[in-house]
Amino acid sequence: MSKQTTDADVAFISALAELLNKNELTELSVKREYGADDSLEVRVVKQSTVVTMAAAPAPVLHHAPVSAVGAAQATAPAAPEDPAQHPGAVTSPMVGTVYLAAEPGAAPFVAVGAQVTEGQTVLIIEAMKTMNHIPAPRAGTVKRILVEDGSPVEYGAPLMIIE
Repeated sequence: MSKQTTDADVAFISALAELLNKNELTELSVKREYGADDSLEVRVVKQSTVVTMAAAPAPVLHHAPVSAVGAAQATAPAAPEDPAQHPGAVTSPMVGTVYLAAEPGAAPFVAVGAQVTEGQTVLIIEAMKTMNHIPAPRAGTVKRILVEDGSPVEYGAPLMIIE
């Protein structure tokens, strides 16, 4: 590809990103044909985080006075643990489809309770028809597997917990 084509492709991708934002889309895929053996496939994905907040009812004081801190602790629901914030979280380095085994019907790479070594393949993420082996970032024990085989994953999504 020539420098001019590359610059045009960068401008094209920038225009797609603008279109994505302008129309409040989350994903856009385009294939551009240049000739018989020359094409450009582009997939632009915007990851969004949805934060939901719920207001708890105000505590009602009956007989014994309770300090404001004690009332807040007594009535506040336990916040669900965010697996992505766990120090042992293994997160997705890309957008794709996760596979827990090398092929359908094969034994999974790891299971809950399994000991893994640093660099050991723990799962595969298929992205753009390429199988990407995801290694364990550290040695430890698999405590939780947070994805299902064949499910789509986003960039940064927690995949499993290794402690």
